[in-house]
Amino acid sequence: MEESSADDIRAPLISKVNDQNITADVFPSSSKSHNKFGNQEQEEDDDENSPIPQVALTVQTTDDPSLPVLTFRMWVLGSLSCVLLSFLNQFFWYRTEPLTITAISAQIAVVPLGQLMAAKITERVFFKGTRWEFTLNPGPFNVKEHVLITIFANSGAGTVYAIHIVTAVKAFYKRDISFFVSLIVVITTQVLGFGWAGIFRRYLVEPAAMWWPANLVQVSLFRALHEKEERPKGGLTRIQFFLIAFICSFAYYVFPGYLFKMLTSLSWICWIFPKSVLAQQLGSGLNGLGIGAIGIDWSTISSYLGSPLASPWFATANVAAGFFLVMYIVTPLAYWLNLYNAKTFPIFSDDLFTASGQDYNITSIIDSKFHLDIAAYDREGPLYLSTFFAMTYGIGFAALTATIVHVFLFHGSEIWEQSKSSFKEKKMDIHTKLMSKYKQVPEWWFWCILVANIALTIFVCEYYNEQLQLPWWGVILACVIAIFFTLPIGIITAITNQTPGLNIITEYIIGYIYPGYPVANMCFKVYGYISMSQAITFLQDFKLGHYMKIPPRTMFMAQIVGTLIAAFVYLGTAWWLLETIPDICETTSSQSVWTCPGDRVFYDASVIWGLIGPRRIFGDLGTYAMVNWFFLGGAIAPLLVWLAAKAFPNQHWIKLINMPVLIGATGNMPPATAVNFTTWIIVGFLSGYVWYRYRQQSWQRFNYVLSGALDAGLAFMGVLLYMCLGLEDINLNWWGNDLDGCPYATCPTAKGIVVQGCPVVY
Repeated sequence: MEESSADDIRAPLISKVNDQNITADVFPSSSKSHNKFGNQEQEEDDDENSPIPQVALTVQTTDDPSLPVLTFRMWVLGSLSCVLLSFLNQFFWYRTEPLTITAISAQIAVVPLGQLMAAKITERVFFKGTRWEFTLNPGPFNVKEHVLITIFANSGAGTVYAIHIVTAVKAFYKRDISFFVSLIVVITTQVLGFGWAGIFRRYLVEPAAMWWPANLVQVSLFRALHEKEERPKGGLTRIQFFLIAFICSFAYYVFPGYLFKMLTSLSWICWIFPKSVLAQQLGSGLNGLGIGAIGIDWSTISSYLGSPLASPWFATANVAAGFFLVMYIVTPLAYWLNLYNAKTFPIFSDDLFTASGQDYNITSIIDSKFHLDIAAYDREGPLYLSTFFAMTYGIGFAALTATIVHVFLFHGSEIWEQSKSSFKEKKMDIHTKLMSKYKQVPEWWFWCILVANIALTIFVCEYYNEQLQLPWWGVILACVIAIFFTLPIGIITAITNQTPGLNIITEYIIGYIYPGYPVANMCFKVYGYISMSQAITFLQDFKLGHYMKIPPRTMFMAQIVGTLIAAFVYLGTAWWLLETIPDICETTSSQSVWTCPGDRVFYDASVIWGLIGPRRIFGDLGTYAMVNWFFLGGAIAPLLVWLAAKAFPNQHWIKLINMPVLIGATGNMPPATAVNFTTWIIVGFLSGYVWYRYRQQSWQRFNYVLSGALDAGLAFMGVLLYMCLGLEDINLNWWGNDLDGCPYATCPTAKGIVVQGCPVVY
C-alpha cells in the first residue's frame, strides 16, 4: 500500500491502499522479480507491468502454475473458515453491539493450521499410477491454497442481506414464513449477481485499468505471511504477535461480554445526573448524543464501521468531521428548535411514533392479507419519526447524490478514459498475460446461472405469493435495475473503491409503484440491491484471483461452493436463534443483548417504504416532504469542494475533503450509536495517525494482524459465553450489567407528553 504524496492527491478517495504505506522499500519493483511463492521466475518488461503504480509495487509479476491448488487442506480449511465466519457473523448480528468477523481473521488464522497439516498429514499417494491418483499432502502449504481458503472465508464474512426479510417477518411482524421459501430467497439473492458478474468480467477484471484497490490489502498480507520471516532480536514474528493478541482478546471479552456489560458504553454523565433528562440525552452513548461516552469493548469499536485499524487516516478524519457535524451541530439544533415536533419524541431513536409520542401500533394497520388497511391507518393517524431518524434518510439521499457528483467532478475524466480502455482491445499487462495461460470459465456457464436463478425466483414469488407478495414483474424490474447499475457502479468501485448503494432507490421505486405491501418492498430491495452488491463482490474476488494467479475455473468453483455453504449456515443460524431465544429482538429489558438493531432498522424501513409507502411519509401526503431537499444539498456539497480546490490549488488539504464519506459517515445511525463512533474515531486516530506516523515499521508488521486477532478472540469468547451461560439463562443482575445506565435518555421533553417511565414536563 502506498501513501499519496502532497503532490499527488488527484484521487483522495482512491482507497485505503493509497493512504496507508507498504512502499517500494518493502516490496521493491524491479525488472526482474524474485518469486518467493514458487520456483518459476519470469523476466518482466516494464511496459507490460500494470500502469497503476500501487499495483506495480504490490502485486508479484511471476507465477508458478505447478503449485497445487485443489488440495485436501484447501477444502478442509476453506469449508471450516466459511462455516465458522458465517455462523459467528450471524450469531453476533442480533446482538446490541454486533460484530463483523472479517476474512482477514481467517486469512491469518489458517496459516499455522495449514503448515501443521502439511507437516503431520501422510504424504502417501493413493491409487498411484491410475487416473484417480491423489495425495492428502502434496507438499508445503502454499499461497494459492491460502488464496482459495480466503475466498471461502470472504463468502462467510459478507452478510446475507436476505436474512433481514426472515427476521422482519418472524420477529417483528409476527407472521409465518417457511424455511423452504426463506432458503430459496437467500440462495437466489446470493447467487443471482454471479450471472452478470461473469458477463461483465471482461470489462471489470481483465483490464489493468480496473485495479480494485481494496484487493491490495489482502495481496500485501498474503506476501507478508508467505515470505520467510525471521524473529527479530527481542521482538516477535507476526504469528507470535497474533497468538498473544488473540489470547488477550479472548480473555478480556469475559468482562464486557458477561461480568461487566456496562463496559460496552460508559456514559459517565448519566451517573452524575441520574434524574436529568437533558443530561442523559447528552451523555448516553446508546440512546443519546454520547458526549463523553466511551466503550472499552472491541465489539463496540468495530460493530458498524469495521475495524478502525484498517481505515486510512484521511478517511477516519472525514468520518470524524461528518459525525461531529451531524451529531453535535445539526441534531441538537433540529431538536431544540423543535423541528417536526422533535421534542415529542426521543432525541435519538429508530422507533416509529404517533403524534402524541407513543409507540405506533403497526399491527393495527395491517389487514388479514398482510396489506395496509387504509381505514385503520386513517384512524391511527400519520406515522412520525424521531427527527434524527428522519434526518438519516435525508443523509442517505444526500450521500447518493454526493457520490455521483463527487465521482463525476474528481474522477470523471479518469473513469471515462479507463472505461473506454475496457471496451477495446489493448496490450495486455503482465497479470492478464499470465492468466491467459489458464482455461477460462465459459460465458455460457454464467448465463445458465443467471437464467436459472431468475426462473427460480419468479417461480417462488408467484407460487408463494402469499408469503413474499412480490409479483413476477417486480422480479424482472429488480433484475433490470441491478444489471443496469452493475457496470457503472463496478467501474466506480474498481477505480475509486466507492460503491454507491441502491437500497434507497429500490425502496423508493417499488414504494411508489406497489405501496402497501411490506414484504414485497423488502424482497424488491434485496433482489434489486444485494444482487448488484453481490456481483461487485464476486468481481472483486475475481480480481484477487487475477492478481494471485488462481486458475479461473478453480476460482469459479470456490466462489459458488463458498456462497452456497454460507447461505445454508447463515439461514440455519438465524432460524435457530429466532426459534430458541425468547423475545428476541425485543427492547423491553435493559439487560437483553439480543435487540437486533440492524434488523429493527430494516423492519422500520419496510413499514415506511413498503407498508405505508413513501408518498404518505416523504411525498405530497406526508409529513417529511422537506427531507427531499437533501438530494440537492448532497449534489451541491462536492461542487463547493471542487470549486474551492480550483480556487486554491496550492491548498492540497482541500482535495482530501471527501463529501460522500463525510456526509455518509452517519448513514448507518441507527442502528449504530454515538459510542460506536467516538471509540472508533479514537482508535482510528491512534492507529492511522499516531502509530503509523511515529512507529511506521511496527505498524506495517502488526497493524492488520492485531485487527484480525482482536476479531477472532472476541468471537470465540462470545460464542463460548453463550454456549456455557446463555443457553442456561445464567445472568448476573447488578448495576454493572445495565448496558447504558441512562434510562431517561429516551424520554421526550415536550410539555404534557406522557410516556411510561418518563417524567412529565408541565
